[in-house]
Amino acid sequence: MNDKEMSVYEHLGELRKRLIIVLIFFAAALVVSFFFVDDVILYLQRTAEAKHLTMNAFRLTDPIKVYFQFAFVIAAVLSAPVLLYQIWAFVSPGLYEKERKVTLSYIPASIVLFLAGVSFAYFVLFPFVVRFMSQLADQLGVQQMIGINEYFQFLLQLVLPFGIVFQLPIVVLFFTRLGLITPQLLVRIRKYAYLALLILAAVITPPDVLSQVIVMIPLTILYEGSIWVARIGYRKAQRAAEEEGNE
Repeated sequence: MNDKEMSVYEHLGELRKRLIIVLIFFAAALVVSFFFVDDVILYLQRTAEAKHLTMNAFRLTDPIKVYFQFAFVIAAVLSAPVLLYQIWAFVSPGLYEKERKVTLSYIPASIVLFLAGVSFAYFVLFPFVVRFMSQLADQLGVQQMIGINEYFQFLLQLVLPFGIVFQLPIVVLFFTRLGLITPQLLVRIRKYAYLALLILAAVITPPDVLSQVIVMIPLTILYEGSIWVARIGYRKAQRAAEEEGNE
């Protein structure tokens, strides 16, 4: 670790600098997103799930609301690597030299997991949900009038959380390397974790057993994978601490 001890004021100054950098990159990404946000929205309206639906604007401001929603989402995704790097740069002075190199590799892994979570939610879960809702409407004899704002808001609320949930292995590994959690703790709370995951699956899916099972499977794999990577990270953290102490 660094020998230099930073005061609280210096920590706050460092945090402020990191936040400013992130905000600058986000603003630049937001400007860039305006060049292709139209294409993204039009593409999503032509997909198999949406092409048979007639999108309606129930308010005059709905189109521009959808436009800016997607612009902000695209900007957030584009600036995410910068945010992750700034987080790493802020906490890295408190890590051992080898831990700095290892934790830096978490950034591309985190991006891959985010894309995997979003892809799973959009290509696997979302079609099930749309199909279930349409079938339920038909059974009840309901004529659906789909609002473009409501449709895309529902899409984002369903898809984006999976990108965050899929960060679980990285978060667990990071906190394990910091010594805040251990693999033994994850094993002890496994049954409570499964209960929480089951509740999460029930909340983010319609009352359809098949959809809930589809969601529960990757969530279970993620948790078990998190225990596995935590064991690896815990052993490496212990070895790094021993080697640092012997120097």
